[in-house]
Order: sequence, then C-alpha cells, then structure tokens
Amino acid sequence: MKKYSVAIVEDYKLLSQAIGEIINSFDNFELLYTCENGKELIEKIKLKNIPDIILMDVNMPIMGGIETTKWLQKTNPEIHILALTVEDDEKTIITMIKSGAKGYLLKDVDKSTLENAMISLMKNGIYHTKLVNDAMFHSINEDEFNLKENEIKFMELVCTEMTYKEIADKMFLSPKTIDGYRDHLFSKLNVKNRIGLVLFAIKNKIYVP
Repeated sequence: MKKYSVAIVEDYKLLSQAIGEIINSFDNFELLYTCENGKELIEKIKLKNIPDIILMDVNMPIMGGIETTKWLQKTNPEIHILALTVEDDEKTIITMIKSGAKGYLLKDVDKSTLENAMISLMKNGIYHTKLVNDAMFHSINEDEFNLKENEIKFMELVCTEMTYKEIADKMFLSPKTIDGYRDHLFSKLNVKNRIGLVLFAIKNKIYVP
C-alpha cells in the first residue's frame, strides 16, 4: 500500500513530535520531516525533499504559515497544504485558503478527523469543514454586498427574537445608530422590512437557523 509523505511545520517541538507520531500511526501516511517555521521548510523544499502533504501552522516565528503557503503556491502548487492551527477567526481562514491552503483544521480535532482530511486531500484535492464554508460564505457576502462587520452582526441579531432596542444594547450602540443600520441595509439590499433582512440573511448564510 502506497504511503503518502507528510511534513509538519510547527514551532512547538513537543506538539510537532506528537502530531508526527499520530501521522505514523495511520495506514496511508508517514512522516517525512518536521520544521519549526516556513524558512526551514523552504530550505528542504529547495533540496527536492518534497512531501505530498504539509500540515501548516499559521503563526510561527521567522516565517509564518500565510507567507510560506503563498511561496509554495507559486513554486510547488502540487503540494497539498492543510492548515493546522488554533486560529479560528474568519479573516485568517480566508487568507490561508486564498493563499493556497486546500483545507483548514483546528488543533483540537480528533485523530480520525485529521486522517479523513488528509485522505480527502489526496483523493479530491480539497477538504473543507463547516468552519471554512461559513467563512467563505461570509467573505462572499462581504465582497458582493460590501457588508461591514457591524452590519453582519446586526443582521445576525435581526434574525433572533430581540427587539431593535435589545439589539442596540447587545451591540453597545444607541437605538438611533441601529435604526441607521436598518434603514441603510433596507436600501443596500433592496428589502422593505425586517422579514426581508431575515430572508436575505438565511439565503446568503449570514444566519444559519
């Protein structure tokens, strides 16, 4: 049975070692090497020591995951990059995906999820969790409709049973400011009432019931 080679780019040595042991316990994968940052990885890549999959942390000293992923996308696009990090904010997720990562996992996943993710990468070239899909949907909505962060938060709360006054309190804004958000979104999204905002939010996955 063919075993796919895996490189780990992780600045915490004990964690890197633990992940490596997990990789070697899988039937279809074996650890090729570990690196503490992107610079060290690039040195090995340039020596033609090229893995099938790279498990890439995001925040690392010297050269982080985003910069490293962009370099790999230009020089070795055939490598399957799977982000493995504690960073769960949507901006970081979208930036890593746009930089060339084919999947994104948080470090608290179980062994089976990690194994399935790598199998999916080798079979399908991609592995997207709900975390990634939600971030991408929000990114699309922000790009297409130029929605600001506070407007998205407002629309999420509009989909609850909260009154506009309660939404204002929740967002630490004045009722007048919330009224301004509402009226501006009515015009921007071409809807006439709160029900229209709710339907738009659900349709575009800004709010998932």
